This record gives sequence, C-alpha cells and structure tokens, in this order.
Amino acid sequence: MNLTTAHLADILIGIARAQNAVIEAMERASPGFRNTHAVPLITVAANMRAGDPRTIDLPSRILMRLQGRVALDNAAVKADLDRLLGGAPAAAAKNPGGSELDFSAKR
Repeated sequence: MNLTTAHLADILIGIARAQNAVIEAMERASPGFRNTHAVPLITVAANMRAGDPRTIDLPSRILMRLQGRVALDNAAVKADLDRLLGGAPAAAAKNPGGSELDFSAKR
C-alpha cells in the first residue's frame, strides 16, 4: 500500500473533523465550552507559539483551523505535510538569527 501525503492529509482532516464534532456536541450541551476549555487546550497542544511547527504539532493545528470560520484547505495541509516530512525549512525559519528584525541603520 502506498500512502501519499495527499492521502495522509485527508486522513488527518477526517480525524480532526471527528474531534470537532465532539467539541460541537460539548458546546451544545454546555455553551461556552469551546472558548473556555477546548480552544485554550488545543492552542497549547498545537504549540502555536512556535515559529517553526513540528510534525507532532500538525494534527492539533488542523483541529485549531477547524475552530475558525475559514474553510480548511486540503492543499494547505498537504503542503504542510510535504514541508514537514520532506525536511524543507519553513519560510519564517529561512533567515536564522532574527536578521530581519534588525532595524538599526547599516551605512
């Protein structure tokens, strides 16, 4: 069996949708559950403060995307998987050392 990144992206999105259904059920049973309990814990699990996400953070980040109103894009998840599994650095991590934050005048 050959599992491609497109297949893996679909599987991860399907799992996140199932988890989101449980969160929706909890929200209906106890209004405020999502914003009070679920989103803060998902944010921690997704390691949202990290500038360069790891492979282990991707499932939680997919679930986090489902908490918003923006539609989830399978191509974006596939691109994340390609980047993470292929070892290519993230766009934000290409300039190490924070050189893009140096605002001092260089003359």
